[in-house]
Amino acid sequence: MYVERASRLPGAVVWSRVVSTPAAATRPVLPDGCMDLLWTEGRLLVAGPDTRAYHPGDAPAGWAGVRFFPGTAPALLGVPADELRDLRVDLADLWPAAEVRRLTARIDAAADPVAALEEVALDRAAGTGPAAPLLREIVAALDAGRSAAATAARLGLSTRQLHRRSLTAFGYGPRTLTRVLRLQRALALAWDGVPFAEVAARAGYADQPHLARDVKELAGMPLGELLARS
Repeated sequence: MYVERASRLPGAVVWSRVVSTPAAATRPVLPDGCMDLLWTEGRLLVAGPDTRAYHPGDAPAGWAGVRFFPGTAPALLGVPADELRDLRVDLADLWPAAEVRRLTARIDAAADPVAALEEVALDRAAGTGPAAPLLREIVAALDAGRSAAATAARLGLSTRQLHRRSLTAFGYGPRTLTRVLRLQRALALAWDGVPFAEVAARAGYADQPHLARDVKELAGMPLGELLARS
């Protein structure tokens, strides 16, 4: 079972997941432009930004996570997003091992590990300050369907500057981020039962075949199969 709620950290989502069946353990994690701080008993990890579906395989029974708003995690974690692209790494590879052991023990012992993990993220955010407003503006412009060139011009950047900032903040360039955000719009519509042709038009695809190709490339399977698994 998967449960999520809005975090006290602006733009973030706090979630928990209990794997109750083998089928649930193999459901893919899809690209969403975000990075996550993860806990499972005795271990803290970071999920980098995905460019393709991630298949957890035989996952532990219980997980908690904080999913950061796109572009905000690198400042909190102290590592550029592109260094973690398509990776899951132990937090001890990024932070001092002694600190990670202390935090892991604290969360392991907590009555509510989800809330305890959120507190770790909030404490870290208090020491690093708010994310640059420019990052949210980039996400908003691309999610609204503006091209990379139009987004750069709107924000007073060159296309190269936009690309460099995107790599550091999101883990990939603005064109890939556009595809990922569009995928998420399409999935939200499809899960609501919107016909695929209408999904394509409303999410910003050229046509339904374009939707089918993009979903299969990013999610690793056709849209119909993806919905059935979910």
